[in-house]
Amino acid sequence: MKQNILSLLSEALPAVDFQSDFLFSELDSLGIVTILVILSKEYNISLDATDVTPRNFRSIDTIVKMVESKLAK
Repeated sequence: MKQNILSLLSEALPAVDFQSDFLFSELDSLGIVTILVILSKEYNISLDATDVTPRNFRSIDTIVKMVESKLAK
């Protein structure tokens, strides 16, 4: 799953370093919305503004954990 998410997001946002440990600081509002839309469509999950936290968007690993937690519900 991590590789799929990384591939999808890297393709949509090529200027963002998804290997960064401070990913949240690299994203602007459009980047965050893009991530939410891509992941919502790809995994058929509901993501909204309440999911946008520095903890959830700290790194690619925390984004994967957020998706996994949504899929587990």
